[in-house]
Amino acid sequence: MPNPVFQKHVFVCVTGKTCPGQGSEEVLAALRKEIASLGLKKQIRINKAGCFDHCGNGPLVIVYPDQIWYAQVQASDCKEIVQSHLLGDRPVERLLYDGRGKIV
Repeated sequence: MPNPVFQKHVFVCVTGKTCPGQGSEEVLAALRKEIASLGLKKQIRINKAGCFDHCGNGPLVIVYPDQIWYAQVQASDCKEIVQSHLLGDRPVERLLYDGRGKIV
């Protein structure tokens, strides 16, 4: 299997019924700022995403290739997500989302 272009690829829902009003653009900006400040833009990509069809649980953040979903993420959570998960490979347990409308 070829090496991935990015070590991690992070998607933040910025559309849909609820995510924009719950601070998804702020989450996106905070993640991008943290990655840029660490000089990791070539290793970790932060992208806007369309609706994940899990409205009411946002802002939602999904990390690939790990297939980890986070729900109800706030800008204040982003440094922890970067340090713990994106750099340390330890998902942030309190924000994990199981895809069935519940935080794990």
